Amino acid sequence: MLIVIAIMTIILIAGIPYYQQGVRNARETAAIRTIHSLHAAQLQYYSQYGRHAVSLEELGPPRGGPPGPSAAKLIPRDLASGEKGGYRYRITVEPEGYAIHAEPIRFGDDGGRTFYSDQTMVVQENRGPQPATANSPETR
Repeated sequence: MLIVIAIMTIILIAGIPYYQQGVRNARETAAIRTIHSLHAAQLQYYSQYGRHAVSLEELGPPRGGPPGPSAAKLIPRDLASGEKGGYRYRITVEPEGYAIHAEPIRFGDDGGRTFYSDQTMVVQENRGPQPATANSPETR
């Protein structure tokens, strides 16, 4: 019985890094999909209000009352708070439009890449803790 337990422990210990890498990969893929969702919300916001949202709160649901420019109800509340699935998101307004930034909350544990995208909808990545920029390589 002790031999079986020892073998199971060795197999478990050997598999933990693969499991953790799988979780990181899943979170990074979810972050890229969330960026695409934010682009869709920005397009809809622009068509409704004639400008891009300057914050995630403007894209999120209202705290009370009907949706409007300060809370358009285009994304869920958890994303409007800025954190979802191990990543922290933010929107900045730029002269040409807007930019979306996504960084892991705990770099290395939650994800190993940071992301940037703007109104061109191309997602850039940085494989380090520094935030990705418009000059970072395109995500593949």
